[in-house]
Amino acid sequence: MAFAEINGARLWFESAGEGEVILLHHGYTACRDNWQPVADRLRRNYRVILMECRGAGESEDTADGYNLEQYAADVVGLVDHLGIDTFTFGGHSMGGGIGYVLAVNHQARLDALVLMAPIPSGGLTGEIDAAAIDARLALRNAGDRAALKRQMEAMRFRADVETDEWFESRVDQLMRISEGHVRGGAETMHALDLEARLQDVTIPVMMVAGAVDQLLAANLADFQRFPDATLQVFSHAGHDVAIHEPDGVATAIDNFMQMGVVTGAKLIERAMQRMASD
Repeated sequence: MAFAEINGARLWFESAGEGEVILLHHGYTACRDNWQPVADRLRRNYRVILMECRGAGESEDTADGYNLEQYAADVVGLVDHLGIDTFTFGGHSMGGGIGYVLAVNHQARLDALVLMAPIPSGGLTGEIDAAAIDARLALRNAGDRAALKRQMEAMRFRADVETDEWFESRVDQLMRISEGHVRGGAETMHALDLEARLQDVTIPVMMVAGAVDQLLAANLADFQRFPDATLQVFSHAGHDVAIHEPDGVATAIDNFMQMGVVTGAKLIERAMQRMASD
């Protein structure tokens, strides 16, 4: 693991493995832990970079910059720091929102895009629940780990992987993130408005979703907006897809990296070309 000064912030990152570069970014109230099981598997065949955004994990709490555009600029700044020209970006949840921004504003730097249970490209619906944010921050500031853990355990449905240790880790993440990131992250995820621009994204895209995730419908709609995209839905996964199905997610990404986007339309076109040449 290491740190780099990127756009005025001291950001944590870790790079391991060899081969094509895949950079994985966590979600809103998370850190590298939510990608770690998949990263460990992918590093057998790829150079995998994990990073944590400003205000989260071991990265610096900055005075400002808590928005998707800055988070995306920090991703580009990190790969520049590492001397990497192009890479595949994988983003979970809010990290998927960063992926949308990268695909629209920095497409030339991307070889491909992996979106895992991303926030909607048109932003989170409804008004920001400021009262809920204040209440969660109050619990955090009071050090009430038990209450935070009870809230998270209410969503448990995979006891085989959603262990007490896992929920303690999630509480650690909630206790750690900066208030600037909590408030700014919520605002920028609601303000995202890139639906109409996804049609201009020409790089290969893979949408990974959980059938138990409330974002599934939005993920399916965004999948259809990309001109060159493939889809993987896990029937027994919720929002934390990489925790629920680490082997499946790693295999899906590996297949995507090796084969790109394979669709029925492409196969039919290939067959027609073969018929024309015979």
